[in-house]
Order: sequence, then structure tokens, then C-alpha cells
Amino acid sequence: MKKRTFVLIVAAVVAVVACSSGNDGKNKEKKEKEKTLYVAVEGGKCGFIDKTGKMVIEPQFDVASEFREGLAAVRIGSFETGKVGYIDTEGKFVINPIYDDAYDFSEGLSRVRIGDINTGKWGYIDRNGKMVIEPQFSDALGFQDGLAPVKIGDRETGKWGYIDKTGKVVIEPKFFYASIFGDGLAPVYVFDTMKSLYKGGFVDRNGDFVIEPIYDGVGMFKEGLAAVMKDGKWGFIDKKGNMVIKPRFDYTGYFSDGLVLVSIFNGDSNKWGYVDKKGKAVIGFRYDVAYLFVDGLALVRLGDEKTGKYMRIDKEGNVVWKEN
Repeated sequence: MKKRTFVLIVAAVVAVVACSSGNDGKNKEKKEKEKTLYVAVEGGKCGFIDKTGKMVIEPQFDVASEFREGLAAVRIGSFETGKVGYIDTEGKFVINPIYDDAYDFSEGLSRVRIGDINTGKWGYIDRNGKMVIEPQFSDALGFQDGLAPVKIGDRETGKWGYIDKTGKVVIEPKFFYASIFGDGLAPVYVFDTMKSLYKGGFVDRNGDFVIEPIYDGVGMFKEGLAAVMKDGKWGFIDKKGNMVIKPRFDYTGYFSDGLVLVSIFNGDSNKWGYVDKKGKAVIGFRYDVAYLFVDGLALVRLGDEKTGKYMRIDKEGNVVWKEN
């Protein structure tokens, strides 16, 4: 398995935008969830717009994730020296920026890192900022279906397994890499000793293979389909392992709102577009950067990093908001 292949499917899952290149509590949480906001980029800073394209939280953050469970992870400063905290839909910090890295909330918990990228450890906080699973993992991903993949051991030789929300290991660390559960299955990689290659397949909540590790690359199941790589190209299978969309894409992500972002290399650069569950192109291959759809809108960019412009499009490709 090529390193580029492995990094791709992880990056495609993470919706983070780097912009520099009592009853009252329940009601508040409900209100936050109902108020859908989207990352928008202006002048190298991240802010948030509503569905009409109106800027609701002014651009001020160096990096921002989409809102999840009423909170968004935002970074103040660079990747090397900045800190990450969480804001509410009013733009106010509810968890102060004290973490060296942090990601979206999922099922009430978020992974955070204390320390630098090489020696730091990952743990999990709740929506109040309380550390509920102490930092102890060399790497970690978010919770889904009550389980989270974590890397136990050092960054070079450690193995991936799964923990529950108490921090207890429920699937022993035995995988070269493991990703988030989706639709009851999780993509994992193991070493094929016969071919001296890493191969990907899908396991159930017991850690048993349901779809054997025969693929060069695997992505997360969403909306009944998962990306798999064969012979250097990505396609999609269903939960029985049937190939639904034949491999023909150079890069991809996972389905969201019935669409998935895919890319085809044209000889000079990769252009991104969106296809439906039949593999039909719904939004053509014209974007230089693209993210998955969230509540009907997706963030894309036309042009290079220096001169290109970010915009938000709907599922028909119509521009709802564009960077000035």
C-alpha cells in the first residue's frame, strides 16, 4: 500500500479548513444543533456563514472545523505553535484554546492532543471540556457506534485497536491502521505476509473480518457504501462486498447527503467533482479543492492556493457564497 493512498482516505474524512495558506442546557444544545453554520474563508481567516451566505461569525480563526453537536473546533495561531478550542454558534469560546490539536465532537466526546505531534498523547474530552479519557494514545480518531480507534504503543511500532467510552480496550490493538465505524463496519489494514503488502478490509464490533482484507485501500462506510481501491483506482462497494461503482477515480472520500467527492487526475492536476450512488457525475470535475457536503452545502475552491477563491455550493452546484 502506497503511503499516498493511506493518507488520502484519512484526509478525506476530516472536515477541517486551514485558512492561513438541566433543561436550559438541553434547550441550548438543541438550539445550537438547529442553527446550521458553515466554514467560510476571507483574507486567510476562517469565519462562519449561514445557509443564505450571510457571515454570522466574522473571520478570525486560523483553522476551523465544521460545527458538530453545536460546537466547532477552531485554532488560534499556526499548526506548530497555535492552540485549539471550541466555540458555540455565537462565536464564543465555551472550551478555551488550550489543546495542541483537537477535532470534531462525535457522540458527546472529542479527541484532543496534549503535546507536540511527535511525542504528544491523545485523550478525549466532553462538551464541558472535562477530560474523560486521559491522554495516553499515540494517535486516535473519533467515536462512532460507541467505539473509537486508537493507536497503542509508540508512533512507529504501535498497533491500532478500539476503545469504548470508558477508555476500555474492547478490540485488541492488532491492526496496522484502523478507522471509524460506519454502518456497523470499520475499515482496517493488516499486513499480507504472502504479498508483503498492507491490505484493507472491514471488521465488525467484535474485530472479526466481515469483508476480507483484499483491497489496496479502504474508506469508511457511509450511507451503505464504502470506497475501496483496486489496481490504483477507487470505486465503491456495498456491505456485502459487491462492487457498486467500478474503480475509476484517483481520489475520493465518503458519501454525505447522497453525494461523494471524487477526483480524476488530468495530467497536470487533480480536479474534484461529485457523483451520486450510481457513479453518475452530478457536479462536474472543475474544483481544485473540495470538501464533503454538510446539510446540503459543500466548501470548494476554484484556482490555486494563492489566487483561488473559496465558495459554498449546493447539491446542484449553485454558488451560495463566494470569498471576496
